[in-house]
Amino acid sequence: MHAWLIWLIIAGVLLIFEMLTLTFYLLWLSIGAAAAAVVAWIVPDAILWQVVVGCVVALGLTVFTRPLVQRVRTSRGFQDSGTDLVGREGLVVEPIRQGHYGIVKIGGDTWSASSQQSLDKFERVRVIERGNAIIEVERWEEI
Repeated sequence: MHAWLIWLIIAGVLLIFEMLTLTFYLLWLSIGAAAAAVVAWIVPDAILWQVVVGCVVALGLTVFTRPLVQRVRTSRGFQDSGTDLVGREGLVVEPIRQGHYGIVKIGGDTWSASSQQSLDKFERVRVIERGNAIIEVERWEEI
């Protein structure tokens, strides 16, 4: 198998994991792997150069974009897409067991969810905390 193809597969896998975590760090690694794929396509036998270029690109993106991302996230008026989830009601689509994730539907979106309680399918829940890609829920109890 060609080295450039292996680098593209690595870039694709990292990109998929980035979509699950939403941290931007794996995105930079993915772009670094894509840069290594370009070097591998141009100079197939220079494995050291492929690794060096991939690392330099990923490190450069991490170092130079981190302050920019922090500034945007802390700017006035910035709202994350999941900021308003806490307190909302949802419905369990896949059961949640202690120590295992399930799926909860909130509005039109589905989220991976965890809970301190065991929750069965079709139970109503309330979001109590939101992480990067996983929400913490509890059984909905009307007052």
